[in-house]
Amino acid sequence: MARRKGRILAFQALYSFDVGSIDLQSLLTFSWVEESMLEKMGEESLTFARLLIKGTIDNLPVIDEKIKANLCNWDFDRLNRVDLAILRISVYPLLFQKDIHPTIIIDEAIDISKEFGSGESFKFINAVLDNIQKKEGK
Repeated sequence: MARRKGRILAFQALYSFDVGSIDLQSLLTFSWVEESMLEKMGEESLTFARLLIKGTIDNLPVIDEKIKANLCNWDFDRLNRVDLAILRISVYPLLFQKDIHPTIIIDEAIDISKEFGSGESFKFINAVLDNIQKKEGK
């Protein structure tokens, strides 16, 4: 459950980074999150979220290229920003966190997209991540 909370927080941070141009330091200190929410998170969730946020932003050009290469009949610039944030925080562990099984990463992305995305987001996200996972041979 701690990692699930961390993934959701990382997704929200990446969305804020993209649409609100919030700087990395503010994202990592969670200055944009209500104090009462942070208290409920637990240190393990916050640490995992920081790892996903920093790793994703540090590797954003590589991650975005992987996403672009796996979009079928879709323009990267037209991606829904919620979907893009979910994809980014999911592609990072697919590429760089080899200790996490890809099925877990993809299942979590689907669950987050069902909660925060539009009606059919989860199908789109599943397809893109599945393609990346197959090409990466993880």
